[in-house]
Amino acid sequence: MSHLLQSTFIPTTPTTLRRCSVFPTTHLRKTHVVESKIREIFMPALSSTMTEGKIVSWVKSEAKSKTLTTVSSSSQETPPATVTEEVSPVVSPVAAAVSLSSDAVKIASAIHPASEGGKRVVASPYAKKLAKELGLDLRGVVGSGPNGRIVAKDVEAAAAAASDGAAPIGVAAAALKPSGSAPAAPVVDLGTTVPFTTMQNAVSRNMVESLAVPTFRVGYTITTNALDSLYKKIKSKGVTMTALLAKATALALAKHPVVNSSCRGGKSFTYNSSINIAVAVAIDGGLITPVLQDADKVDLYSLSRKWKELVDKARAKQLQPHEYTTGTFTLSNLGMFGVDRFDAILPPGTGAIMAVGASLPTLVGSKDGRIGVKNQMQVNVTADHRVIYGADLASFLQTLAQIIEDPKDLTL
Repeated sequence: MSHLLQSTFIPTTPTTLRRCSVFPTTHLRKTHVVESKIREIFMPALSSTMTEGKIVSWVKSEAKSKTLTTVSSSSQETPPATVTEEVSPVVSPVAAAVSLSSDAVKIASAIHPASEGGKRVVASPYAKKLAKELGLDLRGVVGSGPNGRIVAKDVEAAAAAASDGAAPIGVAAAALKPSGSAPAAPVVDLGTTVPFTTMQNAVSRNMVESLAVPTFRVGYTITTNALDSLYKKIKSKGVTMTALLAKATALALAKHPVVNSSCRGGKSFTYNSSINIAVAVAIDGGLITPVLQDADKVDLYSLSRKWKELVDKARAKQLQPHEYTTGTFTLSNLGMFGVDRFDAILPPGTGAIMAVGASLPTLVGSKDGRIGVKNQMQVNVTADHRVIYGADLASFLQTLAQIIEDPKDLTL
């Protein structure tokens, strides 16, 4: 890179073409000033937890397409994305682009390619991890990724072939389990110390930061018979329970904007103009909160389709920053595991988070003294007490209960 930045241009044209100079004109040679523009090319973020990346190959040639490199990161479990000049920077520059007036473009590489002449196996980080868990030698695996790069599906196919059709094991087997079942206990070496992954480091930082916020909690019991009946009717149309809960929460927040507010710095707070519901999703090695933007304005069916898209991207670690950093209120649901109640930790930068338990048959006494069975769920809201007070949460939860117990507005 340095030889491009320090190079000089040789004068070849008459003085009439040169620019004005602040130096005396005596003894000046005839010059031709070539206009140039030098800018740095930055490493892009390929996932929500990426802090550094590895350049797998350098593919830029002079005056050709804008494709510069192929990049992978330790937090990326899919084939690497292509880096272009329009991507967002992460931390440090990886190259300098010099644009000359002749439209020629030259690239100075700051890092050597990761693979040269086939001297070592080129595989995605997740493929390497999976191969290690399966005890598979990558040198015998044929890659189907870009430039023969080995990806996870190649490892799984090779493992299946090696075991003559035996069921997948390790991560591959866990991926086949129903989403509602409890995750299998991982195989670990007892007594060993394991460093945090990139995602675990990110979660750790957020949890420590949340300790600086004064919080309090309010619980509420909501009858879900009507919501359960509605879900059974529209489930076949692709509607998810997560979308139903997000929609109901967003409609309640629209009537209680202070619960959708946020406080940063401790000296002021913001009434957020949008209601963006972030929903916690467990993924391999941690969790992330994909965001349903404008959940109060989007119809239920579109919200469900968007949620499925976000979950797929989250599990493939392909979410873009605006898809997981723009939440104004967070939902955490452990009801599918049979958990009846729990408390959630407030994410930094938001005003409240709601923990949702399972809807369970419960003996309920009516006002006239009769006893019956109704489906009920417990919700607990953790809130920033600098901005939100007990009466605010109580009023919000009353509104939420009314919407869920009479959910006719959810399908409008």
